[in-house]
Amino acid sequence: MSTVAAQLGFVHRFVPAQDSNAMTLLLLHGTGGDETDMLPLGQSLAPDAALLSLRGKVLENGMNRFFRRLAEGVFDVEDLKSRTHQLAEFVGVAAETYQLDVSRIIMVGFSNGANIAASLLLLHPGLIRAAILFCPMVPLVPEPMPNLTGTSVFVGAGRADPIVRPEETERLTALLRNAGADVTVHWHNRGHTISNEQAVAAQTWLPHANGE
Repeated sequence: MSTVAAQLGFVHRFVPAQDSNAMTLLLLHGTGGDETDMLPLGQSLAPDAALLSLRGKVLENGMNRFFRRLAEGVFDVEDLKSRTHQLAEFVGVAAETYQLDVSRIIMVGFSNGANIAASLLLLHPGLIRAAILFCPMVPLVPEPMPNLTGTSVFVGAGRADPIVRPEETERLTALLRNAGADVTVHWHNRGHTISNEQAVAAQTWLPHANGE
């Protein structure tokens, strides 16, 4: 682990933008990914953005994850909360280290990465006000519920997803909307994956997230 990675707490890759006012995409991989997996997606979503791509710190049968689970779809909620707080701390320190405008950071997560991104929205409302969540589940239901007014979320989901059923997607979107978030849902007819169709829809949505 590099000195900077050790200071920030996560192995990561940072690709700076040429424009200091550009948005930053915080990229969070799915189970078994690493800090390089989401870089091509980030570059296709926003070619001019800075990219900050993390590696999860939990190992499950040799696969990187952002938090522990007890079984498929059954999360270790206490570990999830702890890892979410660590991620929130990382955002603050990384913004200072790389001179990033936190208000211009947009999370982009797939599967396990989308789940911890959703958890960050719910447990640290207002820290990051925009997120693209591909194949997310409900990570937890906080008490009390946060106020997510001013937060924009794009949810990409598959009607044939064997891991995240449509009802689970609907439960998450209802949870976020009830907390005040502006949620856009894009369905495709495929499974637990990011299709080109959904990537294009997310790219089209991005200016809306930035209020452009």
